[in-house]
Amino acid sequence: MEGTYREMFTRIQAAGFDGVETPMPDAADESEFKELLQEFGLDFVPQIFTGGADHAASFQEQVERAVSFKPLFVNSHSARDFMTFEQQVDFFTKALAVERSTGLMVGHETHRQRAMFTPWTTARLLEALPELKLTADFSHWTCVCESHLEDNQADIALAVSRTLHIHARVGYAEGPQVPDPSAPEYATEVALFEGWWKQMIQARAAQGQEFAYVAPEFGPPGYLHTLPHTNVPVADLWEVNDWIYRRFRENVKQWV
Repeated sequence: MEGTYREMFTRIQAAGFDGVETPMPDAADESEFKELLQEFGLDFVPQIFTGGADHAASFQEQVERAVSFKPLFVNSHSARDFMTFEQQVDFFTKALAVERSTGLMVGHETHRQRAMFTPWTTARLLEALPELKLTADFSHWTCVCESHLEDNQADIALAVSRTLHIHARVGYAEGPQVPDPSAPEYATEVALFEGWWKQMIQARAAQGQEFAYVAPEFGPPGYLHTLPHTNVPVADLWEVNDWIYRRFRENVKQWV
C-alpha cells in the first residue's frame, strides 16, 4: 500500500477489514501508528523477520518490542532453511520460552528461505515441539515442492491442526502466487487452497477457539506478475486481495 499511515488506515477500515498486518513502524513513527490503531479501531499483527548471527536473540528483541503495541499475536519469519534440525529445534525452543515470558502468541510462517519451507521440515519441528503454532501460507509449499502436495497429506494434516493464522494467497506448482485468483484458469488452485483453509477454520472451531485469523496476502511485484519490458502489473493488487477477502468471508459462513 502507498500513502501515509492515516490514508492507508482509512482505506483499510472503509473496506471492512478488522486489522492490519505489517512490520512494526520505525521508532519515529511508532507513536502515530499506535494512536491511529486506536483511533480506527484496528487490531494489529506485527510481522517480524529473524536474522543476523543469532536468530534467537533477534526473535526475542523483536517480540519484546511488539508487546507495547498490544497485538493480537506476532507473525514470524523464523530461522533459516540451511540450519540443521538441531539448530532449528534450539531456535524454536528459545522462541517458545519468549512466547511464555511475554504472553504473546506467535505464528511461525511456512515461508521459503525459512525453517518451515517444506511440509516435511515443518512436520518434524511440530512433532518435536508440540507448542509450536503456524502462520499457514501453503503457497510457498506448492512452489517449493512444484506440486499440489498430493504426497504430503500427513504433513498437511499436522500443519492444519497447528495453524494459528492463515495467509490467504493462492500459489501454484511453478510459483507462490497466481496472477489473479478470480480467473477461471486458476479454478483448480483456488479450490485446492480453499479446501485447506476450510480444514484450518474447522480445526480452530473444533479446538474451541473463538477466533480464526486470516490476512489476504497477495503481494506486489515480483509476487504479482508484470508484463515484459513495461513492468505493468497484470492485475490490480487491491482488487485481487479484496476478491479473496470477500470470498473467504462468504465461505466461512458455510464452513462453520
